[in-house]
Amino acid sequence: QVRLVESGGGLVQAGGSLRLSCAASGTFFRLNDMAWYRQAPGKQRELVAAITNGGTTNYADSVKGRFTISGDNAKSTVNLQMSSLRPEDTAVYYCKVTFLYSREYWGQGTQVTVSS
Repeated sequence: QVRLVESGGGLVQAGGSLRLSCAASGTFFRLNDMAWYRQAPGKQRELVAAITNGGTTNYADSVKGRFTISGDNAKSTVNLQMSSLRPEDTAVYYCKVTFLYSREYWGQGTQVTVSS
């Protein structure tokens, strides 16, 4: 059974930084496509950042230049470095990983709250 566990969320002041991590455990070949999504209260879940196994990245316009996604197959982790945080970044953040020869899995989410 594959499991994804996020960590690193919390409360931070506007302009601050946080680093989210998503650790995969269980039996799998390797992490393939990886992504972070977020869902704010009353809003739909949206893609924040994604990275392919080849290293190609994609970011939502609202986070470009502020967030950086990275994946580490040796450690089975995917990270999201968030800087210059804004109150509108407040949301539950979820990681999603598609494993080679397998399906996609979601983490349980971690709360990020940015105070003004």
